[in-house]
Amino acid sequence: MSYTILVFVKQVPDTQNITGEAMKPDGTVNRSALPAIFNPEDLNALELALELKDRYGAKVVVGTMGPPTAVEVLRNAMFCGADECVLLTDRTFAGADTLATSYALSCCVKKIGSYDLVLCGRQAIDGDTAQVGPQLAEKLGIPQIGYVEDVVDVSSKKIVAKRTIEGGYEILECPLPALLTVVDANEPRPMAARRIMKYKRARTRSELVREHADANYTDAEVLVAEEESLQRKGLLIQEWSADDVDADHDRIGLAGSPTKVKQIQNVVLTAGEAKQIEPSDTGVNALIHELIADHTLG
Repeated sequence: MSYTILVFVKQVPDTQNITGEAMKPDGTVNRSALPAIFNPEDLNALELALELKDRYGAKVVVGTMGPPTAVEVLRNAMFCGADECVLLTDRTFAGADTLATSYALSCCVKKIGSYDLVLCGRQAIDGDTAQVGPQLAEKLGIPQIGYVEDVVDVSSKKIVAKRTIEGGYEILECPLPALLTVVDANEPRPMAARRIMKYKRARTRSELVREHADANYTDAEVLVAEEESLQRKGLLIQEWSADDVDADHDRIGLAGSPTKVKQIQNVVLTAGEAKQIEPSDTGVNALIHELIADHTLG
């Protein structure tokens, strides 16, 4: 039996470089001020999907919600082994919290149609909430297993998964379709050179339009023909707006986000009192006597 696995990923700002200047007054992240990367645990979710594809046979469909530039993570997913990709992009999605994001993704899933598994990384490094996966499962009305390390077995009706818990692990089984959130327990595979050569030409329709505009092409028939050619070759990345997925505009973006950031504060860590110890027997003995004297030792 072949399965259909949906993997939702996110392009995130590199939080190792985040500063106060990278935040907007409304409490949202100024993403243009930071380098964008593939969310790490979403790479683990993609790897698990590809492992299941290798073991059981599956079609892996990767989706993301974000600005048009987020298509880069989708191309990277195709370089690794994804079969199809969907970019959910619309200005009305901007500023979404986890509630609005999970609703938009649920609309995307319903438009895709039939599926057996939905995989997400446990959490994104730009929010660290670990809420989107569970909220998506709730909106789809399907069971979920969180903190998954590996899949033990899949049949036509159920999945058996190993998940991490404090001090150990659990083996759980649940019926399909189901949603899994995945932790960093596997090693994401590198991009394959052969797939890079093929899928580097994958485009969304918006990218085609921009390329034609830059080249001063104005023939609409040429654009349509090129889009159809990419579709036949499996190189067209689907691009859906809020209206394309029948999303309620009151439930997406800032309008559908009850979470508000009240205040942002930079925390600056300063070094405490330091004392240099001479790297010799005399210096070490003096340190030991000092620690004994102030009752740190003894």
